Amino acid sequence: MSQLDRYAVLGQPIAHSKSPRIHQLFAEQTGECLQYSAIEVPAEQFTEVVTSFFANGGKGLNCTVPLKELAWAYSEHKTERAQLAKAVNTLALQQDGSILADNTDGIGLVTDLKHNHGIALAGRRILILGAGGASRGIISPLLAEAPEQIVIANRTLAKAQQLATEFTGKGRVSACSYSDLNGQSFDLIINATSSSLTDELPPLPEGLLANQGSCYDLAYSNKATIFVRWGLEHKALKSLDGLGMLVEQAAEAFTIWRGIRPKTAPIIDLLNAERH
Repeated sequence: MSQLDRYAVLGQPIAHSKSPRIHQLFAEQTGECLQYSAIEVPAEQFTEVVTSFFANGGKGLNCTVPLKELAWAYSEHKTERAQLAKAVNTLALQQDGSILADNTDGIGLVTDLKHNHGIALAGRRILILGAGGASRGIISPLLAEAPEQIVIANRTLAKAQQLATEFTGKGRVSACSYSDLNGQSFDLIINATSSSLTDELPPLPEGLLANQGSCYDLAYSNKATIFVRWGLEHKALKSLDGLGMLVEQAAEAFTIWRGIRPKTAPIIDLLNAERH
């Protein structure tokens, strides 16, 4: 019997990851034969582990916290969206032996917002909370949907300004501090900070969410995150966490690796049902 094609997700911590389950469900659904595991990798061992994985017949990797920027630096061939994001979550072995790097986070988010939840992005005012790697990965795909404006708010204004500058020419992107948000309102607020992991919120003024506006937390949890709860308290039309984005970005990676697109809706439904 031939050996199964091997894939894995690398990160630290990684034991909580739903990615092995998601990719196994994709494989069963599409009839693909593969093995997908989770490997805990500290940042200082990243290059060694990745090189060894591919040298020993591995076909593809996902990279999560804190390895996405390292994966970007590691790769010689990058898609345009990976190049812009300066962060990579998907590595794929090519036929010529080279490694292609991509970032499927942003397209996963856009797919979940538009197709799974019917949230329009064109012509809308979008606020992104946080100016770290998570924000960087989603800006370009969001701009491709032609929003009226994207504003990046961050505790350190200079960091938000630097990030906004990198996307000049791709659309209207500006930066502000949290205190500058007073008097502004947005149709969609995306939490790209890690605040939900510590059950804290950035300082958000009243009136920030427009009437019929929606909230989206890139983090996900079995119970509603603090930002999802904030959205509900402020009468968001929809207040969602990042589970759908997780499945959609995984489907994008699976398609890059296997050339076949899995159906995401049944997987999202199953994982949602298991949360209650």
